Amino acid sequence: MDTTSNEHKWRILAALAGVIFMASLIFNSAAVVLPDIVREFRINFATGQWVLLSYTLVQVSVMPIVGRLGDMLGKRPVFLGGTIAFMVTSILPGLAPTIELLIFFRVLQAVGAAFAIALNYGIVIETFPPAERGKALGVFGAIFAAGSILGPMMGGIIFGALSWRWIFFVAQPFSLISLILAWRYLPASRPTGRQRFDWEGSFLLFTGLLTLMLYLTFGSRLGFRSPTMLALFAVSIYAFWQFVRNEARVKEPLLDLSLFRSQQFNVNLSIRILTNITIGGLWFLFPFYLVDILLIEPLLAGLLLTAFWIYFGVAVLVSGALTDRFGFRPVAGVGLIVLALGTYSVGTLNASSSALDFVLRVAPVALGFGISHSPTNSGVMGSVPLERLGIASGTNTIGRFLGRSAGVAVLGSLWAHRVQVNAGPEFSGVVTEAAPAAQIAALQSVSYAALVLVGVTLALIAWETLHSRTVSRPVRASP
Repeated sequence: MDTTSNEHKWRILAALAGVIFMASLIFNSAAVVLPDIVREFRINFATGQWVLLSYTLVQVSVMPIVGRLGDMLGKRPVFLGGTIAFMVTSILPGLAPTIELLIFFRVLQAVGAAFAIALNYGIVIETFPPAERGKALGVFGAIFAAGSILGPMMGGIIFGALSWRWIFFVAQPFSLISLILAWRYLPASRPTGRQRFDWEGSFLLFTGLLTLMLYLTFGSRLGFRSPTMLALFAVSIYAFWQFVRNEARVKEPLLDLSLFRSQQFNVNLSIRILTNITIGGLWFLFPFYLVDILLIEPLLAGLLLTAFWIYFGVAVLVSGALTDRFGFRPVAGVGLIVLALGTYSVGTLNASSSALDFVLRVAPVALGFGISHSPTNSGVMGSVPLERLGIASGTNTIGRFLGRSAGVAVLGSLWAHRVQVNAGPEFSGVVTEAAPAAQIAALQSVSYAALVLVGVTLALIAWETLHSRTVSRPVRASP
């Protein structure tokens, strides 16, 4: 693939954007209607978390596989196959008669989505010349934000007019357009030489992630120190340990550990994970706050949540151009400071807050996340050799989904635990039925925990800036 000039580069970007738009729209639609899914199937909070976690966890587990296959087979066939799979499997969750089948169909949908989006950043980097990559990543991020913007709105509108099931029936037209564009304009690129796939590493990574997320979500309900939970945690630690050992010795590893020799790569990937933990947890809890505490209808709740992604979309589009001009470090630093202010402001929400109060308090969260989005992408992808962009792209995307999954699991479980503690002896066992005061106090605890996470990211970017010999430009073809 031509890395310096491509006359069809914007058509290729449109093909990639169509899939990421729909994946983002469906994910955020599902988040908005989650309180109603919990009520319809009469499930506990921990099980409800897995409507989202099953999707993000499988994506995290499959992303490294897709990144490796992209390097082995070329990005074109992987993207085309993934787009077809995503288009077909997106229908199934809307047909699920039970919560078990809903979660299973979300797993299948996640596999298709992972194959369709894991290589997107790498394709963008290969398609656009260095001077335009920040702009392209900014546009790409803005389109992702557009799906996020319309997702809550669509979720509320569809739920109000039909039911939550219909949110899964809107992906097909956009996916088909992406498929046609990619088939026509995305060039083939296949590395020379035969490569082997790391199946053992794939199994170990999936096992480690699955058992860790089960421990984090059900630990608050069953007890983190119960024998079952401790066994899950032990299995997770062992699987991750064996995964690292396996990756260090195989010739064609699933995760190239040499990528982690770069300080720039490590810092920016860590920031992406931590900021996505923050956003994943807060975004998961916002619908419960609006619907269960403020008693807002799903349609209005969806419109209010749309404001979050409008802020994000504007910020990420502007930050792409700023990153091209000033470099990724200062832009990321400004974004993280704004995000820190936002996480603190969320902690000031209460049961008497108005819809306007909510919109104003989440604004700095979305703006800060958006400002830091493009520069941290650039920092990660600009630190690796061109021939490793496929696996680096998969690893970069893993950071986002791993963060979102951990945010839902960790901050969601923290919220459930604090609700139980704050409710005291009157707690019925159902967190969404606890007194509003108990839920508000729990949300404040989550806000302060998120503030600590963002504080760590600020320390990381400051440390990396001080220890860098020169201020790099955002994305380079080689380190």
